[in-house]
Amino acid sequence: MSSRSTDELSAMTWQEAQRRLTQRPIGFLPIGAIEAHGPHLPLDTDILIACATAHRVVERLQNLGFPVLILPAIPFSVSFAGTSFAGTTPADPDPFEAYLTSVLINAGPQGYRAIVCCNAHLEPAHIERVGRACVSASDRIGIPILFPDQRSERFSSYLSDEFRAGARHAGSYETSILLASDARLVRQDALTGLPPVWIDLPARLQAGARTFLEAGAELGYFGDPASATPKEGHRMLDALADIIEVALREAGVLPAGVVSQVRSLTD
Repeated sequence: MSSRSTDELSAMTWQEAQRRLTQRPIGFLPIGAIEAHGPHLPLDTDILIACATAHRVVERLQNLGFPVLILPAIPFSVSFAGTSFAGTTPADPDPFEAYLTSVLINAGPQGYRAIVCCNAHLEPAHIERVGRACVSASDRIGIPILFPDQRSERFSSYLSDEFRAGARHAGSYETSILLASDARLVRQDALTGLPPVWIDLPARLQAGARTFLEAGAELGYFGDPASATPKEGHRMLDALADIIEVALREAGVLPAGVVSQVRSLTD
C-alpha cells in the first residue's frame, strides 16, 4: 500500500489534480539538497525536513478549511559547501535558478492562489538563487510566491538557540526534526556519543571557508546532535509552520487573525 498523502500532487491522477486546482489551493514546494549531514543523518535530510514542514502546515490549513497541495520536492540545489564529503551532489547556480524559475512559472497559472517554497537548505548561494527565482516568477505570473527565510532575525527567533548560534547543520535542530518525522532514518549507533561542534557555520562561510571541512566540521556536522529529541523536533516543525503561516498572512493569502496556532512575533 502507498503511504503517500492525498494532498501530494505527484500521487494524484490528472483528474484528481484538476479538481483540486479548481479550488485555488495554496501550493507548497519543498526544496532541499543531496548533501552530507554527518555520520548519523542521510544525504536527503534537507529534503525530508522540507517535506515534513510542508505536511505540518498543510495539516493545520486543512483543519481550517483551506485547500492545499504539496508539489514534488526539488532535490538537487546549490550545495557546494558539502562537497568535501562523499555523495554531496550540487547543481550550478545559474541553471538551478533557471530551472526553479521555470517550474514556478509553469506551475502557478494552473490554479494556485499562492505558492510557498518550503526550503530547508541554508547555503547562502542557494538562498540567494531561490529568492531571485521566486521574485522573478511572481512578477511574471502575478500570484504570490513566498520564500520565508528562517535565517532572518525575526523568524530565527522562533527556532532553537543552536540554530540562532549558527551551529545549524546536522546538529540537534535537524536531527530532532528527523527523529520526530521518521526516527528510522537516524543512525542511532553513529549518533550516540557524537561530541558537540560549536562552530558558527554562516560566520565561517562569510569569512571565506568554502566547505564544511574548511569551516571545521571533520565529520560534516555542527552543533550538538547527540542532544536531539523527538519532542524538540515537533517543536521545531511547529515553529517552521508558524513562520510559513505568518508569511501567508502578511501576503494577504490568509485572513489576518484566522490561524490560532500562530504565535506572536513578540512571544
